[in-house]
Amino acid sequence: MWRVLILVVGLVPTQVLAQSAPEPEGYRDAPYKGEVPAGLTGATTVDTDEAHRLWEEGQVIFIDAMPRDVRPPDLPEGTIWRDRPRDSIPGAVWLPNVGYSKLPPEDEAYFRAGLATVTESDPSRPILFFCMEDCWMSWNAAKRATEMGYRSVYWYPGGTDGWAGAGHATEPVEPLDPT
Repeated sequence: MWRVLILVVGLVPTQVLAQSAPEPEGYRDAPYKGEVPAGLTGATTVDTDEAHRLWEEGQVIFIDAMPRDVRPPDLPEGTIWRDRPRDSIPGAVWLPNVGYSKLPPEDEAYFRAGLATVTESDPSRPILFFCMEDCWMSWNAAKRATEMGYRSVYWYPGGTDGWAGAGHATEPVEPLDPT
């Protein structure tokens, strides 16, 4: 009897830790780094092994939703600004700043143009969104893509952290210019 009780009590913390954040109805607002849901309605959630398999097959467009720091407009003239480099999954397209909960019109237009460019305006082309581990930016971007009518959306919550942690290579990436 005691052995069963100890076993049951010992499993409770593991089950509590294994739970994920609930899937919100809308977009997740700040903070964007934190526990993410187990899935996303309208998208297929993949782990690192599945993401790597899809990457090797080369049929899915990988989209990095990591935000990018923008040069502050009030920097004194002559101040040197250096963009922070981003290492990403090889061959991925970087669409920065498209995972915020609310997008200004210019960022939404950039997102739409970027998706149209990489999918050749075909909403059935498979696309996979990622960022970093426990990053809501990719979740928001994937949700936004499904709401825009993209029908083959994947979400990889492990992001570049999970990818590199599994021993897979990364490479420097620059933001996509869809023009």
